[in-house]
Amino acid sequence: MGRERIEAAFARAKGENRAALVTYLMAGDPSLEESFKALCALRDKGADIIELGAPFTDPMADGPAIQRAGLRALANGTKLTDVLALAARFRKDDQITPLILMGYANPVHSMGYEAFAGAAAEAGIDGTIIVDLPPEEDAGLREIYGRLGLSVIRLATPTTDEARAAKVADGASGFIYFVAVTGVTGAGSADPAAIAGKVAMVRRVSGLPVCVGFGVKNGAQAAEMAKIADGVVVGSAFVEKAQDAHETGKFETAAPAMGELAGELRQALAGVAKG
Repeated sequence: MGRERIEAAFARAKGENRAALVTYLMAGDPSLEESFKALCALRDKGADIIELGAPFTDPMADGPAIQRAGLRALANGTKLTDVLALAARFRKDDQITPLILMGYANPVHSMGYEAFAGAAAEAGIDGTIIVDLPPEEDAGLREIYGRLGLSVIRLATPTTDEARAAKVADGASGFIYFVAVTGVTGAGSADPAAIAGKVAMVRRVSGLPVCVGFGVKNGAQAAEMAKIADGVVVGSAFVEKAQDAHETGKFETAAPAMGELAGELRQALAGVAKG
């Protein structure tokens, strides 16, 4: 379904007069089995869209929490093919919740664009965020995605001007991920008032929903961000639940803890009417 599944998720959220909840987890952390349970917990507790992180050795856009998560996943032997297999397992019983693979270009390039895109579509991935593959360099992958109905989801930032926003929007689909703060994931917290104008500009130029992430960790912050965004992305706060499970040695606590946080966030978003 690809793009249609993403569009349907935003339509459902809009029908409920709220922003969509976009959650993130690192595949393979604390284990692939617990990652599957976490996917289900996030879905069951209200995640509208789930970003599935693919671990990489040099995650330059990620802060310490997600870097550590990626290293733990790699130490578990998690490969890109394992991430796709995890998505396929989830998709067997869930044909509704969009899955976005988030990662870096090197593993995708190593696998080969055609092979990767075909495997992603077969696994039920609906789109990807390849954080270090800018619009100027993704034409080959974008062409294959177009044939398969997958979404190219691009990043915008507070420094993105209107001309750059048009470039970011060209060939993008699904939604635009607006990075609320300069820096890496989990760094600081964003001021919605400071970025509201830029978010509105990116929405106007792209014609796509705009989801705001980086620096959103709890329900109160999510509710504030929901006032200006079509969706709110939360990542590091979920990854920290996996870290807690590692520190206690009780991996089975990760999924319920992620689900509890997702429920808190979804309740907070439900309290912020749009329009």
